[in-house]
Amino acid sequence: MQKTFLALALAAAAIAPAQAALTTGDLAFTSFNADEDGWAMVAFTEIAAGTKVYFSDNEWTGSAFNSGESYSSWTSGTSAIAAGTVIRFSNVDNATTLKASVGTFSRETVANSANWGVSTSEDTIYAYLGTSATAATTFLSAITTGTFGSATAGSLVGTGLANGTGAITLSVGSDYAEYNGARAGLAEFSDYKSLVSNVANWNDAGTNAVAAAFVPDTTAFTVAAAVPEPQTYAMLLAGLGAIGFVARRRAAK
Repeated sequence: MQKTFLALALAAAAIAPAQAALTTGDLAFTSFNADEDGWAMVAFTEIAAGTKVYFSDNEWTGSAFNSGESYSSWTSGTSAIAAGTVIRFSNVDNATTLKASVGTFSRETVANSANWGVSTSEDTIYAYLGTSATAATTFLSAITTGTFGSATAGSLVGTGLANGTGAITLSVGSDYAEYNGARAGLAEFSDYKSLVSNVANWNDAGTNAVAAAFVPDTTAFTVAAAVPEPQTYAMLLAGLGAIGFVARRRAAK
C-alpha cells in the first residue's frame, strides 16, 4: 500500500508544474483609487505560498528610492494563489484598517517614511520584489498619475518596465481609474499583459471624481481551455505506468 501511495505521489509530482518566482509583469495593476487609498492587481502566473511583494510611492531615481513617502508589503499566505486572481488592497493610509482581499498586507517601518496615503498629485506606485523594502531586485509593475521620468513621478530606468509594458500612465490628477478590458477568452494569462498595460483599456474618471465609494472589479481573469501538451500526456502515462507496475508486483506476491 505504501508503494502504491509513493507511485501516486510521484505521478502527481511529474504532472504538476513547478512554481517559479515572480518576474516583471507577472503582477499588474487593475485599479487605482486616490480617494479610498487603494488599488487592485491581477496575478498572471501562480504566486507561490509565502511570496512577499513590496510597494512604495517614493519616487524611483533610476538606482534607488528617494524618501518622504511610504513603503508597505504583502505576503501571499500559506497557500499558492492561482493565476488570474485579482487582489484588492484597501485603506492603505490607515494602519489599523489596511488590508488585502487575499494574503496579509502591512506597513514597512522605514526611516523617513511618511504620507501613507495615495495622492492624485503625480503619484506613482511601484510593486516589486526585494531583499528589503528599500532594496528592490525585481520590479513587477508600476502605475502613475503623473509622467514617468519627471522628478515628481519617478523613473522607470533600471526597472525593466516601460510605459504601456508593465507600467501604466493615468491622467494627471486622476482620482479613480480601472481596467475595463477583456478578462476571459484569451489562450494564455500572459496574453492579457499588453491589454492591462494599455491605458486605452481603462476607465479613467479623472480629477475630482467622487471615488471614495468606488469598488474595483475583482472578477478573476480566465483562459480558454487548453489542449494538454504532448509532454503532459507522456508524464501522465509514465505515472500510470509506475502505478501499474506496483499493482502487478503486489498481485504476484
